[in-house]
Amino acid sequence: MKKKNRSFFWMTQTSSSYIENMYSKYLSNPNSVHHSWSSVFLEIKKKNENLNLFSKKKKNDIFLDKLLIDDNSEKLIKKNVSIKNKIKKLISSFQKYGHLYSKINPLKNFKKEKEKSLDIKSYCFSNKDLSYKLNTSNFSKKNSTINVNKLYKKLLNNYCGSIGFEYMHVQSKKEKKWLYEKINNCDENFFLNSKKKIELLRTLIKSEILEQFLAKNFPGIKRFSLEGLESLIPILNEIINFSKKNKIFKIILGMAHRGRLNVLVNVFKKPIEELFFEFSNNYYDPNKNGDVKYHIGRDLEILNDSNEKFIFSLKPNPSHLEIINPFIMGVARAEIENIQEQNITNYQEKIIPISIHGDAAISGQGVIQETLNMSQTRAFSVGGTIHIILNNQIGFTTSKNIDLRSTKYSTDVAKMINSPVFHVNADDPEAVVFVTKLACIYRKTFKKDVFIDLVGYRRRGHNEVDDPTVTQPKMYKKIAVHPTVTSIFYKKLEKEKIINIIEKDKILINYTKKMDLCYEKSIKEIVTVIKKNQPNTHHFCLKEKFDLSYEKLKKIALKINKIPNYVSMHHRVKKIYNERIEMALGNIPFDWGGSECLAYAIFLKKGISCRIIGEDTQRGTFFHRHAVIHNQDNQSIYIPLKNICENQGNFRIYDSVLSELSTLAFEYGFSTVKKSSLTVWEAQFGDFINSAQVVIDQFISSSKQKWGYSSNLVIFLPHGYEGQGPEHSSARIERFLQLSAENNMQICVPTTAGQIFHLLLRQIEKNISIPLIIMTPKSLLRNPLSKTHLKDLSNGKFKKIIIENYSSCKKNFKKIVFCTGKVFYDLISYQIKNKIKGIIFCRIEQLYPFPKKEIQNLFKKVNFVKKIIWCQEEPENQGSWQHIQYNFKKIIPNYCNNLIFIGRPRSSVTAVGYIYVHKKQQRKIIESVFNL
Repeated sequence: MKKKNRSFFWMTQTSSSYIENMYSKYLSNPNSVHHSWSSVFLEIKKKNENLNLFSKKKKNDIFLDKLLIDDNSEKLIKKNVSIKNKIKKLISSFQKYGHLYSKINPLKNFKKEKEKSLDIKSYCFSNKDLSYKLNTSNFSKKNSTINVNKLYKKLLNNYCGSIGFEYMHVQSKKEKKWLYEKINNCDENFFLNSKKKIELLRTLIKSEILEQFLAKNFPGIKRFSLEGLESLIPILNEIINFSKKNKIFKIILGMAHRGRLNVLVNVFKKPIEELFFEFSNNYYDPNKNGDVKYHIGRDLEILNDSNEKFIFSLKPNPSHLEIINPFIMGVARAEIENIQEQNITNYQEKIIPISIHGDAAISGQGVIQETLNMSQTRAFSVGGTIHIILNNQIGFTTSKNIDLRSTKYSTDVAKMINSPVFHVNADDPEAVVFVTKLACIYRKTFKKDVFIDLVGYRRRGHNEVDDPTVTQPKMYKKIAVHPTVTSIFYKKLEKEKIINIIEKDKILINYTKKMDLCYEKSIKEIVTVIKKNQPNTHHFCLKEKFDLSYEKLKKIALKINKIPNYVSMHHRVKKIYNERIEMALGNIPFDWGGSECLAYAIFLKKGISCRIIGEDTQRGTFFHRHAVIHNQDNQSIYIPLKNICENQGNFRIYDSVLSELSTLAFEYGFSTVKKSSLTVWEAQFGDFINSAQVVIDQFISSSKQKWGYSSNLVIFLPHGYEGQGPEHSSARIERFLQLSAENNMQICVPTTAGQIFHLLLRQIEKNISIPLIIMTPKSLLRNPLSKTHLKDLSNGKFKKIIIENYSSCKKNFKKIVFCTGKVFYDLISYQIKNKIKGIIFCRIEQLYPFPKKEIQNLFKKVNFVKKIIWCQEEPENQGSWQHIQYNFKKIIPNYCNNLIFIGRPRSSVTAVGYIYVHKKQQRKIIESVFNL
């Protein structure tokens, strides 16, 4: 029987130090270790194997085998393998801890005691050890040699200089090896020729002088200065240079207010006189309500190296800081899909999204976590975003890390998606340019997010009215005497004999003169409205109306509901599709899910694309949609709406990440670009929209008036009181109605399958470029009274109001009841059950824009009624009551005294939690309508 070879797989990387120490003891005295280890070490010695070679080698460690060079013999390498281990440990220590000791903070003196593992003395290298030559193929583009001492200085320079490279948390071996090689060559890539250095200085001078000029001529006016972080401008310029070389189609930038004015002038070429106009008290645009100057966006048209145009687009942003990030991702995704539809390869590389954050905001705002979580998912990926942190080491008046966050860096959130972080000193513009190049190449190579932490300071207060010395006296004493980045960089160039004081002052004087002229011009001339770079609000134009003939609808309905035999459906799903076949044949009426999918099919057949997103959207929260069929045999999927005809529109439906805030902002951004398609965002329950209220307030309801942005986004919010408690009853319709004005959105509550069908068609056919908020049903999805026959889908249209019992109306009808949503079916069921007559019911299906004309016409025809009632399920202080009351006051006829409210009493919550109380309240509402 052959003796099995001993396996050394257990000698892992984590235990190697311990084992190596024991092995050294064994070599000195074999009796000093336990006999079980003696036998192991004896076998190792016999095989002449080196301890560090037993653990399974990782691909990214192979370069270490090439590290040691000796011209004498292979035998000598084996003797000195411990040198190799020391070098390996030295390199690893700099990779792990170098960023902690890098000179990234311009306000610190960097005399902190280093980690022992970063001190070469800790490795006990002998003079002879330090003379060994190392192959530089992994440290330099040049294939030469370097000794250990020079290697140490190189590591110290690369990892503990003006850049702190933080990347060892990245799990991908390929990415880490790539970053290792790039960092090892960073000192060579740092090099800028004299011309580029002078251009860099010129950029910094312009940035600095603009801020000083604004401070002098507009004292005390908010502008959120960039002073202390002027190196942002070279970062953006370097991304432009990268884009020129790589034929980028579009750069999309989102940023908060800090530094925006500087970026607008010095990157986006906004005329300085235009900025000065905006600082005056007389500037306005009568076409919209507008926004403050540090929220405004702008587009810049640039020529690439092939003389082709591309766009750099700065998106407007509200003061809710980080909410712009998912918005620009949505814009980027839409642009990517536009390119993809043109069959252009590497389409994700052609769009670059950039997010600029504040250091306090990126660690403090939850939308960052949501957005990063989305970044690599199918529905939301954009090929990576370049994140730039304007790290001024203070959040308003809070500067202590113990108050700002629970992590070392504000960028530690980047680790959740394994993104590298490049911390860089804002006072070293050459280092800033290098990390920008590295970030651009990394994103292009790995299609992942990357972070540039630009560490500087805030020379003034949070805004120009604040006095920061009140709360940060020590910090601002340092800042007061700290030289600007321009003066620091100028002294460096002067020392290098690249530029002198005369040449520098010439640049400064010329730029100051230009601003003086623009300022004089702005205060003398009459202010006119400037309309350059307004967002394109042109909407998709349908060449012809949809063909809704009975036979056409029948054919399409059969096409999307006949599922191939090879798809093994779940028995419940099969039943639904069999019923939809019957609907298509006209044998039974369409339910909500069937008519909704039929509307999408009509768009798609016409070549119009649809994107639908939400939690549980593919199936439908209430098991009603089933747009995606899961094969029960092999788990493959079949999507009927993707198999209608050739050259149909793209149908994309996704179950989203568990988020409302970031996903809704993303879809809104997407819809501002993809105006030739229908974009639908669906909440699992309507009340979940609470988590996205910022998006409703700052974008959906107001962006057209603030920034001229249009969108045809459709929002589905399940709404209705069915005893599911405070959290699953109300979509807070009152909040949308409170925000409705100036035709900013549509708010509808369709109550039949036919109404949702025609409402969706209207959004595209009528070229409506404002958001559509739909309160969708829950129990009504299958209510027989809410269904619609195929012939009615063919002949009908969306009705803003639906009147019941009007045709049989007589003068003895003394009561008209207005309502909206599910409560109508409760009322009509009670009426039928109790055989009550003499009441007219009017469902208001479109609450905003309010159907004033239609209701006035109704009042003219029913001038014999004595009571006008508004009935709702929601409490009196919620729902549509305030909106209805306000609008009815203007049109209620003289023959009625007032509008009577029937509903739940005022409440601090949307609904009760006890089903018994719910039923009692609901019964009281219904009975009150008939007993009044």
